[in-house]
Amino acid sequence: MRTLITNGTLITPHEILTDSVVVLNGGKIEAVTDLIANETEQVIDANGDYVVPGFIDIHVHGANGHDTIEGTPEALKTLGEFFARHGVTSYYPTTVANPAASIQAAIDNVARSKQPQHGAQHLGVHIEGPYLNAKYRGAQPEEYFRLPTPAEYGQWLESGVVKLITIAPELQGADEMMSALRPHGVEFAIGHSGASYEQTLKAIDMGLRQITHTFNGIIPLHHREPGALAAAINDDRVFAQIIADGVHVHPAMVKLLIRAKGVERTVLITDSMMGTGVADGDYDFAGMKVSVKSGVARTESGNLAGSTLTMDQAIRNVMNFAGITLQQAVTMATLTPAQAMHIDDHKGRLATGYDADIVILDKALNVKMTIINGEVVHGS
Repeated sequence: MRTLITNGTLITPHEILTDSVVVLNGGKIEAVTDLIANETEQVIDANGDYVVPGFIDIHVHGANGHDTIEGTPEALKTLGEFFARHGVTSYYPTTVANPAASIQAAIDNVARSKQPQHGAQHLGVHIEGPYLNAKYRGAQPEEYFRLPTPAEYGQWLESGVVKLITIAPELQGADEMMSALRPHGVEFAIGHSGASYEQTLKAIDMGLRQITHTFNGIIPLHHREPGALAAAINDDRVFAQIIADGVHVHPAMVKLLIRAKGVERTVLITDSMMGTGVADGDYDFAGMKVSVKSGVARTESGNLAGSTLTMDQAIRNVMNFAGITLQQAVTMATLTPAQAMHIDDHKGRLATGYDADIVILDKALNVKMTIINGEVVHGS
């Protein structure tokens, strides 16, 4: 039976439609049309609320007391269900610097775990670490940093689920790693790096296409030594991830990034950790004690350790920070990350043939309903 979503304001995101119906069939969007429902079809009445593509989070460690690095099916089930309540329909479980066995276990867990019945779908693994620069480690545990070795990253490739790797491209062996993995569809992001402007441009020329949590864990901008930030922001080939929680990056800098890169190259991420969605307290992050106070996660040394941000809150925040429209904010959480990960041929839009991953937002931009593969997994 087909399902029709009626009476909504559709954000496609290239246009806004107020008199159209979204027709779902077999887990896909069959049509966006003015079709009138008949009595044999299931109807979801949006009651004038916003109908948008499902959100895609490409940088997310954990939530609700669980973390990717646990390497358990229960962790992925919990994460998927939590994210769906906040409008995320697809995500990339993200690791941290850890022993080789722990990272491999997390990768293998994603490879073998079934998709949750009532949660966001995991689309592959984002490896953040261990190939990072200790000077810009942030909350990453320095004792697990190491140089890229084919024996380790070759095993990652065998799993088939590693889709994005954050790396400091100035490290010995980084060039060889990108040359080996890029032909297999693995994306690379610069992060936790002290790379120079020239080193970053070289990495971009080799295929690096993202910057991890822009402005965090990287050499700051300088007018005579522009560094990696200037290279990544200036180069239109690069997508810039941003944590729009108002803590990691000042709202004025969020606005500046969007003005420089545009919504077509700025990707909203949460970088959320296991303390997201639960009470303030002490949590584990890569084997370190992290304290969450008033929703801000920090290590014992005071470094920020991921966020407690959710994607729906990120959308509300970025509209306020940058003075942009809902349509622009939604683009940064849907189509832009889909393009960054080369899945925009079936995700990130409300269009015929695309996956039926859809979110209904009320007038206050709270998640009212989440639909994944044409099935309602949150709301009613």
